[in-house]
Amino acid sequence: MKPKFSLLSKLLILQYLSVLCYSQEFDFFYFVQQWPGAYCDTKHSCCYPKTGRPSADFGIHGLWPNYNDGSYPSNCDPDSVFDKSQVSDLISNMEKNWPSLSCPSSNGLRFWSHEWEKHGTCAESELDQREYFETALNLKQKVNLLSILKNADIEPDDGFYSLNSITEAIKEGVGFTPGIECNKDSANNSQLYQVYLCVDTSGVNLIECPILPSSKCGSEIQFPKF
Repeated sequence: MKPKFSLLSKLLILQYLSVLCYSQEFDFFYFVQQWPGAYCDTKHSCCYPKTGRPSADFGIHGLWPNYNDGSYPSNCDPDSVFDKSQVSDLISNMEKNWPSLSCPSSNGLRFWSHEWEKHGTCAESELDQREYFETALNLKQKVNLLSILKNADIEPDDGFYSLNSITEAIKEGVGFTPGIECNKDSANNSQLYQVYLCVDTSGVNLIECPILPSSKCGSEIQFPKF
């Protein structure tokens, strides 16, 4: 005998399934930090923010929802636009730790708006707008890449270091294998550009990456000055 469900029960089941699907819209985050010296040492160059030259430290690029197969969702809610008032108390922190180096020089709002609308809206099942930016800032505080690398005698001195030594230093410092992305300067040198770490969907806990991005790095890479 087939079980009978009331209309209310069916609606509750559908609601549960829709919430379940929504909560599983992505599998993990990439937390991405970039080295300003490598960003600026390319053919497109860079422009310092209106607040002035950033400190010689890794800056946040973004917190990006991802799928385990390497694909990712984007621009999930066109109606959810960046609202500066929701992060007003975080702005000074964002200016310091999440600066925009794109040209023309800006106050960061265009960059943060892009990050929220392309990536953050796909994380709304877990984090609202304020939580999204605050979570990335907390991760930056938790993962001090420059300190980790300096502790391994890897300095931003225009010197060349093995990709393996950089990877191992970060792995030892945070406990998980990073993804390393490089770019090339005008002399065609492979440079340390971005570091990817993986975070669970809560945005709190670092995890081993289900998949790492393509590195585009040589075996020896330059850590450029800034």
